[in-house]
Amino acid sequence: MRINWVIHGLVRALIACAIAFSAHAGEVTDGVKSRGKLRCGVSNGIPGFSMPDASGRWSGLDADFCRAVAAAVLGDPAKVQFVSLKSSERFPALTAKAVDLVVRNTTWTMRREVLLKLAFPGILYYDGQGFMVPAAAGVKSLDELKGATICVEKGTTHEEQLIDHFAARGAKVEPMVIDSSAAGVASAFFSGKCRAYTSDASQLAALRSQAPGGAQAFVILPELISKEPLGPVVRRDDAEWTSLVRWVLYSLIAAEEGGITRANAKSAVAQARGPAMRRIAEYQARYGKALGAREDWFVQAIQAAGNYGEMFERNVGAESALKLERGPNRLWNRGGLMYAPPL
Repeated sequence: MRINWVIHGLVRALIACAIAFSAHAGEVTDGVKSRGKLRCGVSNGIPGFSMPDASGRWSGLDADFCRAVAAAVLGDPAKVQFVSLKSSERFPALTAKAVDLVVRNTTWTMRREVLLKLAFPGILYYDGQGFMVPAAAGVKSLDELKGATICVEKGTTHEEQLIDHFAARGAKVEPMVIDSSAAGVASAFFSGKCRAYTSDASQLAALRSQAPGGAQAFVILPELISKEPLGPVVRRDDAEWTSLVRWVLYSLIAAEEGGITRANAKSAVAQARGPAMRRIAEYQARYGKALGAREDWFVQAIQAAGNYGEMFERNVGAESALKLERGPNRLWNRGGLMYAPPL
């Protein structure tokens, strides 16, 4: 069965992990366990990714991933302290150890990894930088934005890429750099302070869904000017914590490929049908200890958030208000880029 093939690969990877790393968890894992909460840095509010409701409960793809990590370490997806951060605040908060993990539409770049001493355990969402304009303006392409004032959030990759894109075409734009939440930048755009708003295409779609006058009053242009691999971020000084976050992410992706869901994860391991499932049932505690996670971390993570496909469709895909196409976020064997590394 395909489920056994995927689990068999995961088991082999976990064996390697157990050999490569000490059984002692790192500083961050110890801190999470001692306080009984994972401090997860998220956005100020982007529908579909991380957004609090009227009662203060956070939902979204990023929020669910935080819950999966908390479940793997603490056995309870509710044990997350969500810390709302502006783009300009996320890295200072991480380096100051005010949060354990940032899952906030953050692009993996060499500059951030090398100069800021950050680690990117994997890619949670493949995106690209897009542009939103008022539908009434009749703008059809980026060429029509030459010389325009364009809203952009401070502390993002979009600032520099905006200028570089137009400069490479012999044109200039006037960036209006705003040090605020994504909703704050969107508000400036919706009120007419700039002709266009540039950000990750998924973020534009999320904010457009809440636009005054309805989503139909604004258009997201079809052109993307960059690659934006978005994912969780941790400090680079704790290899054990990086490994734990990485394998939670890859387990969710591998689970989708193997047909393991939120509903059947526990029974699949408990029934241990086939040699691969028997191995993970027998050695799950050993691998959990090596990762600094719970004995049943694999099942806990999937039960907390579902597999990657369930997370995507529920928060931003067909089952959500955004109804975003999966595109490159499909599994590798379905025309996308998502896969757990060779195990």
